[in-house]
Amino acid sequence: MKPTLLILHGALGDQQQMAPLQRLLSENFETYNINFPGHGGRKMETDNLSIAHLRDDVANFLINNGLSKINIFGYSMGGYVALELARKHPESVNKIFTLGTKLNWTPEIAAKEIRLLNPDKIEEKIPAFANVLKKRHAPLDWKWVMSQTAELMTNLGNGTSIKLEDFKNINHSTTIGIGDQDNMVSIEESKQVADMLPNGTLSIFKNTEHPFEKVDLSYLSKMICQFMAD
Repeated sequence: MKPTLLILHGALGDQQQMAPLQRLLSENFETYNINFPGHGGRKMETDNLSIAHLRDDVANFLINNGLSKINIFGYSMGGYVALELARKHPESVNKIFTLGTKLNWTPEIAAKEIRLLNPDKIEEKIPAFANVLKKRHAPLDWKWVMSQTAELMTNLGNGTSIKLEDFKNINHSTTIGIGDQDNMVSIEESKQVADMLPNGTLSIFKNTEHPFEKVDLSYLSKMICQFMAD
């Protein structure tokens, strides 16, 4: 029987974005790939997006599907949710592999990231990307999804993020993956958290930028399989 693996997408992403990786991983795992609330056209049952809300949504998904001790791959925000799930519901998680997850949050860092989430400017300067987001999140308004993401980041910067000391209490075997050309997440913050985790390791992906579409999925799937099998 194949081990189970849950795939969690990043902010502004959806399960379809993760589908190519899921196909590769399905050779070795029984895979699950979900949309977070407010993403991929999935409606939200709360007024605001938060890491706690996403964490609880994943926890409920596992309960509803009779899953426990599941392996998780989380890209960007998905990795953050995986770590928060392991912190709050340790019995639900086996191993975690993250890639491109922003782990250091302050008001200044949040403000810097939010400046990039201007729907009007994106529509004007990067219309192709705006069109991708429009199709990805329909029938929801992609601009609303982006504003919710900005609010989530603001809240992380203002203190709802996982405290550095709290990472010491996440005992799960965890790989913190980071691309050496990631312009959103630093190797330094990734290493700091990997060192804080009792069973954490740092994995640096060469010639890799932050956008998921620029990640070598063949190599990523190989690294995930190798880690989960150890």
